[in-house]
Amino acid sequence: MNLSPQALVEQKTLELCQAIVQMPGFGATHQKMQAFLEDELIKFEFQMVNNRVQLLTEKQAAGITVTPEEISELEAYRDATLSKDVAKDFIAAQAELEVIQKLIYPMLNKTFDLGRVPVPDDFLGENCDSSCGLH
Repeated sequence: MNLSPQALVEQKTLELCQAIVQMPGFGATHQKMQAFLEDELIKFEFQMVNNRVQLLTEKQAAGITVTPEEISELEAYRDATLSKDVAKDFIAAQAELEVIQKLIYPMLNKTFDLGRVPVPDDFLGENCDSSCGLH
């Protein structure tokens, strides 16, 4: 049975997704992400840290001095938020998923750019090193 080009891409994409899901540790990583997404308090605290950072950044950009007290307050709130296991696990899970994304996205982008399957030499001189998984 011949598949249409779109159906073939869909099939191969599903195979890639299956390979990702079967990676050692992926289930634990997913659970860490879910724990964060289901914890309304920690999400609120993350948003509050982001809001405070944005406020101080805007204040500084407007030429208004950010006081040492404001910085200390932000750091204390951020540290308190990041000291929680759900937050630590979430940040670790994000880093683990980023490793996978940094492998997949450049390869897809290079395929679109070149019009062919990239080879390792196609990535030489680009902003990645041996840790990106492309060399």
